[in-house]
Amino acid sequence: MFSTRSGINLNVIVSSLINLILTKPKQHKNKTYDYTQLVCGRDYIFEPANNQTEGYMTGQGRGIKSGDYIIFQNGSSACKYRVEEIDYYADPPDMWMALLKKDEV
Repeated sequence: MFSTRSGINLNVIVSSLINLILTKPKQHKNKTYDYTQLVCGRDYIFEPANNQTEGYMTGQGRGIKSGDYIIFQNGSSACKYRVEEIDYYADPPDMWMALLKKDEV
């Protein structure tokens, strides 16, 4: 009788572990999005903050997530910022606003 009870508990444990492994969220691989060929003020808006160490950007593109990077032109040089927070608009669904933090290269 003890072995039957242990077998049931073992099955529950194994089943739970398999379920945990299969449903574990996959880690997001950080991507870099290149906006250097786009025109600020026409294709996107960037509003600098804190001496340009941070900023708010509004743009379009699908799949951008927190932790990703965006490169865009700032005058004559390219800047790389990390996406700290991002919110997508309902319409159009690929338009977003993000809080960016300058990446220390």
